Amino acid sequence: MRYAITRAADASAAYMPIWAPLLAFNQSAVGNADGVPFALTITLDDDPTVRGGLWALSLWGSFYIGLVVVPSEARGHGRGRELMRQAEAEALARDCGHIWLDTYAFQARPFYERLGFEVFGQIDGPPPVFPRYFMQKRLDGA
Repeated sequence: MRYAITRAADASAAYMPIWAPLLAFNQSAVGNADGVPFALTITLDDDPTVRGGLWALSLWGSFYIGLVVVPSEARGHGRGRELMRQAEAEALARDCGHIWLDTYAFQARPFYERLGFEVFGQIDGPPPVFPRYFMQKRLDGA
């Protein structure tokens, strides 16, 4: 059997066919490999257009926050803190032992530290983008 490697014309469309065999392998190795997504949105009272929010995924006792976006004009009014408070409550309700996320040097590391997150890993590279910080907050008292 010969295999060819080609660049996908539509990277988004290629995601699921690539992901499916890995998901099947994970499922056979450890079971229950389907993560459960969670999302909060930020909208205006009179406009349902999503302006920001939080997207996360729980899997195997871990709660990964992939996106946190607060519109620039809404920052400094506690909305980011409220997104994170609700995400933590959801993580606890799902019996997750920790929350983890990543952020770049130019993004929100101090914000997450004020909420109790600690750096557990770092990738260095050229400034101003790097370093990239991997952060977690333990929820299990460890």
